[in-house]
Amino acid sequence: MAKLGTIILAVGLIGLSACADKAETRRVLAGADSAAGLSLIRTHGCAVCHAIPGVAWPRGRTGGSLEGVGARPMIAGRLPNQPAVMAAFVRDAPSLLPDTGMPPLSLSEAEARDIAAYLYTLDDD
Repeated sequence: MAKLGTIILAVGLIGLSACADKAETRRVLAGADSAAGLSLIRTHGCAVCHAIPGVAWPRGRTGGSLEGVGARPMIAGRLPNQPAVMAAFVRDAPSLLPDTGMPPLSLSEAEARDIAAYLYTLDDD
């Protein structure tokens, strides 16, 4: 019985370390431009709702701070923080979370990827 408990503990620790490794992995969007993403964030007024590092004014509070969003395991607390999901959420959040207060944005896929690339620079480093 003790041996079974040791095996279960070892499997659990391996699973936890796998999760920790994923959280430590820097997320990258190939071909996306984080500087263009910051410019798009400014022109689309994302800071009206969100406090966003790199945007001095306004500093919205409705949507919460995006400081450290690149290091978070989840987007909006419910979606896996992965590049394709982040870009899709930026572009059309209600299609992924119908009850979100974030509106769909008039962005191309490339623009959404650029914004996601900028958000992934906000990783608490």
